[in-house]
Amino acid sequence: MDLIYYDRSSDAVRKHFLCSGFTLIELMIAVAVLGIIAAVALPSYQDHVRRTNRAEAKSILLEMSQLLERNYTTVNRYDQKSDGTSFTLSSTQSPKTGTAKYTIQFAAGSPTQNTYTLQAVPTGSMTGDACSTLTLTNTGVKGVGAGATLDAATCWQR
Repeated sequence: MDLIYYDRSSDAVRKHFLCSGFTLIELMIAVAVLGIIAAVALPSYQDHVRRTNRAEAKSILLEMSQLLERNYTTVNRYDQKSDGTSFTLSSTQSPKTGTAKYTIQFAAGSPTQNTYTLQAVPTGSMTGDACSTLTLTNTGVKGVGAGATLDAATCWQR
């Protein structure tokens, strides 16, 4: 914005420019507001990412369970395929491509002829997750590992 005024001492019309901008206080207030927003938003975002990773692992566990059940209907056992070879999981990580967040595997001593327990063991960025290892058995029992701080019902619902 231009400001024009008359200077009597020199009989000249002078043109002054008003400078506008942010004061240091205004800038500090804006930084503080952004800091508060980030402090609230970042943990919420991280929790959402963890729940998304967990949901994908649960989906793969259910898919592998379905494969095992299909195999059981044709061979009448979980531990072998129709050609007599050992049953192996078609997906061993979650997500199926990219950096592994969970390792999909059988629990120790599993599968047997009539039972299995699948596990999704957290790895990488999911290590230390509140739900720990997710488990799924041939009877449909959904559980969590020993190190979980949340119960199985909460982990399988979130």
